[in-house]
Amino acid sequence: MSNPSKLNILYGEDDEKALAAELSHMKEAGHTVETAIGRKGIQEALKRKKFDLVILGHTLDKNDRHHLPYMAKKANPATKVLVLHAGDHPQVDGAIDSPHSVESLLRAISSVMSGSPAPLLAKGAAAGK
Repeated sequence: MSNPSKLNILYGEDDEKALAAELSHMKEAGHTVETAIGRKGIQEALKRKKFDLVILGHTLDKNDRHHLPYMAKKANPATKVLVLHAGDHPQVDGAIDSPHSVESLLRAISSVMSGSPAPLLAKGAAAGK
């Protein structure tokens, strides 16, 4: 896997505006980020390329946030999955609540990639809000 400070990330949302808002922060942190819109876009990206981290955004519906982690792990078992909407899922390595701060997103990425023993669930005060 690549150096956690320079990750190859797939970031998917259903809404292009939400995607653009988070994308710039991840790139500023030095990560290579490929974006995908919707379930089909994410599935196609997973078929084309391997990623260190797949981030599933809060605008994806509950069904997509449930099924896409399985698909990400099937495509590459070493891929970590971070969901930007809290939830309990066996294939999700970490989750944070929406809305969240930029700092909590970057901490969640770092936590998931460092192999923290428990998923990061950043809520309320823990999220810096």
